[in-house]
Amino acid sequence: MNRLDMQGRGAVVTGGAAGIGLAIARRLADSGARVSIWDRDAGALDRALKELGSGHHGHVVDVTDEAAVGAARDASIAALGRVDALVCSAGITGPNTTVESYPLAAWRQVIDINLTGVFLCNRAFVAHMRSHDGGKGYGRIVNIASIAGKEGNPNASAYSASKAAVIALTKSLGKELATTGIRVNCVTPAAVKTGMFSQMTQSHIDYMLSKIPMGRFGEVDEIAAMVGWLCTDECSFSTGAVFDLSGGRAVY
Repeated sequence: MNRLDMQGRGAVVTGGAAGIGLAIARRLADSGARVSIWDRDAGALDRALKELGSGHHGHVVDVTDEAAVGAARDASIAALGRVDALVCSAGITGPNTTVESYPLAAWRQVIDINLTGVFLCNRAFVAHMRSHDGGKGYGRIVNIASIAGKEGNPNASAYSASKAAVIALTKSLGKELATTGIRVNCVTPAAVKTGMFSQMTQSHIDYMLSKIPMGRFGEVDEIAAMVGWLCTDECSFSTGAVFDLSGGRAVY
């Protein structure tokens, strides 16, 4: 594993107690960053912090709650001194069913967590990152979208729509902050085998695998490697960009 240069940096990872989020938190910590993990699962959060070791921070937070996000931001800044990188990984899949039969309550829950949660977290750190480096601004924001946001997976309309919106949000914020030292990018993984598979039907899992030319699912550490680089100083001329991690599935 190449060691990225995150020495002395502070990073927040939402949904960081398991799966892709935990792999990202681990990669950033191994590269020298102090990490604040946000998650709604207190038990998983405690286990993740024990795995990362001393010097890191955790906060139980519901990313759909504006006040809770603000409180978590303040707690993370207090614990880390400053936050240089934000990775928004918290998300859910929602049910696998047709648009015709999709429950409205489930639709709203997916959009609330996967899109509004990312919006609230992105928004919460802009002013803090603008204040860095004598007001010139410094920061790296990385949003976890999905190849479903580009292609639209059948029987996953809310998930696909939410991830398409995350791509658009990333592009919009990236342009707004382009003249500062803050870079805003997203990644679009194809299916990665994590605990989220338990939220999907086997037929949907099989469909996703059939679409990947490499013939396998992604690994969480492969996602973490790309996200980790996007959090470094070296990612200096990419903003509002979409980085594919799709095993050859992406066509644009």
